[in-house]
Amino acid sequence: MTGTLYIVSTPIGNLKDITLRAIETLKTVGLIAAEDTRHTRILLDRYDIKTPTTSYFEHNKVQKTDYLLKVLKEGKSVALVSDAGTPGISDPGYRIIRMCIDSGILIIPIPGPSGFLTALTASGKPADSFCFEGFLSNKSLKRKNQIEKLRSEKRTVVLYESPHRIVKLLVAIMEIYGDVDIVLARELTKKFEEVRREKVSSALEHFKSHKPKGEFIVII
Repeated sequence: MTGTLYIVSTPIGNLKDITLRAIETLKTVGLIAAEDTRHTRILLDRYDIKTPTTSYFEHNKVQKTDYLLKVLKEGKSVALVSDAGTPGISDPGYRIIRMCIDSGILIIPIPGPSGFLTALTASGKPADSFCFEGFLSNKSLKRKNQIEKLRSEKRTVVLYESPHRIVKLLVAIMEIYGDVDIVLARELTKKFEEVRREKVSSALEHFKSHKPKGEFIVII
C-alpha cells in the first residue's frame, strides 16, 4: 500500500484562517513537504504540530520529487504545503502532484485560503469569469507581450507581482491598457491589509512617495 499525498491549504497571513481538517491532517501524516520549513514552522508551532518537515521549493524540486515519491511508495503519507495559500498555485507543487497521478498514488486536497480568490472577492470586479495569470515574466519585452495578449481579454484579469517589480508592471499596464481602473491588494488578512481601487496613474503617483511593501495581487 502506498501513502497518500495531501494538498493542504494554509493561511495567507492570519494564522486563524486554517481549517480543523488541515490541522488534523498536518498532525497525522508522516511528513510535511514545505516551500520554506522555517516559515511553515511558525504555523506548526502555533497548533502544536510535531510532524517532521522537509523542504520542497523551486530549486530542489527535481531531486525532492524523487525523494517524496519514494516516501509515498513506502507507505508514508505526505502533506504538501506552500508558504501561504493553496499549493500548486504559482509554486512548484504541480510537479509532485503530476508525478503522483502518473504513479497511481492517491491525492486528497484539503481546501482552504487562496490569495488571489480572497482579493478577487473584495475587488468589486466581475468574478463570474476571470483569467488568473500569476506572475508575469521579469523580462520587460516578454512581460510587454504577455500584457498585450491580455489586453484582448474580456474577463477580469488577476496577476501576482513582487514589491520590487510592481511599478514596472503598472507602467507596462498604463502603456498597453491606458489609464484603466485597477485593484491592488496586499497583506491580505494581516495587520496592514490594504485593497486600493484606483486608476493606474493614481497607483503610480502613490508609489512615488510610498515604497511598495509585500506581495501584490493586481486585478484589471
